[in-house]
Amino acid sequence: MNRPLFIIFATIALDAVGIGLIFPILPSLLQDMTHSTHIAVYMGILASLYAAMQFIFSPLLGALSDRWGRRPILLISLAGSAVNYLFLAFSHSLLFLFLGRIIAGITSANMAVASAYIFDVSQESSRAKYFGLINAMFGAGFIIGPVLGGFLGEYWLRLPFLVAAMLTGFNLLLAYFVLPESRQVTSRKGPLPTLNPLKVFAGVGSVHGVLPLIATFFIFSAIGEVYGVCWALWGHDTFQWNGFWVGFSLGMFGLCQMLVQAFIPRHASSILGDRNTVLIGIACTCVALYVMAFAKSGWMIFAIMPIFALGSMGTPSLQALASRQVSAEQQGQFQGVIASTVSLASMIAPLFFSMLYFQFQAQWPGAIWLSVIVIYLIALPVILYSTRTVLSKGT
Repeated sequence: MNRPLFIIFATIALDAVGIGLIFPILPSLLQDMTHSTHIAVYMGILASLYAAMQFIFSPLLGALSDRWGRRPILLISLAGSAVNYLFLAFSHSLLFLFLGRIIAGITSANMAVASAYIFDVSQESSRAKYFGLINAMFGAGFIIGPVLGGFLGEYWLRLPFLVAAMLTGFNLLLAYFVLPESRQVTSRKGPLPTLNPLKVFAGVGSVHGVLPLIATFFIFSAIGEVYGVCWALWGHDTFQWNGFWVGFSLGMFGLCQMLVQAFIPRHASSILGDRNTVLIGIACTCVALYVMAFAKSGWMIFAIMPIFALGSMGTPSLQALASRQVSAEQQGQFQGVIASTVSLASMIAPLFFSMLYFQFQAQWPGAIWLSVIVIYLIALPVILYSTRTVLSKGT
């Protein structure tokens, strides 16, 4: 593996550690600020506010990375993340907490720019493997991040945020001194990209086969939000998990997901085909969700994690197929549109799932996972159509 790829993967891993640190203790932080135990809606609002900023700014940052290069945009993103963690560490009111999430949302282009960077420096035949490794590195970060966050949070509630700020600062220095630019920037002149994400969507959406893919990314992303919003609450309500056990469970899931993403996607795609890989991944996720819905003991969650992690094996193939839909000159913009699609889902889904969980919380917290299975079944026709469209073009 060449040095640029090694650095970008290390950057993603360190970034994931910083993100994962805060998950186990965010509910306790909100309880401390609001003096209330009913904080599911606050968690949904925070996630939606962050996503709203991403929805507006991700296409802009992706287009700017096409124009100014991947490296400077990535540096801006990391600097914004560090500022966000400092706000979380020292804020004692919801206003500053919200302000920190706004800053983080505006500058959070890490995954979009990293994906465009991978496109720049890799061959088409190896992109599925490298997209899988991006997800594996993110999973590796979650092995350390949530466990460390839960452990540190037991000593001082705000300590994980300081550690996250330091890790992100180290990440920023690593990228600044070591990471080279991945593409030659021919011109920085001309009008700046629009801040209107709908215009960017319209431009990229005119490419054949892109809109069904964008819809599929939206569906996957919306469903993925349920874990960040409900996992800690569900673990506490169902198994009486404290911050350590929430962090440990997320860390174990990160380990399983890292192993899946590192070793399975390339082989699964070559043996099963990209479309079947996506569908089998959905089936594995639904099996795990069914077990989680009816689980009475915490050990059952750890037992089902390998199958749960297999649900992510289709994502790298979907990313690789999507990247072939547009030219190299539009990769940053296209990856920004995907990131903005993810953010649009993140604006809507956290509020939806937090309110839905609130309805189930007293009687049956695990019912939230059955609702996710229902959403998968409703969305299946769209997923089938989008993968068929892409594959027919690719072949």
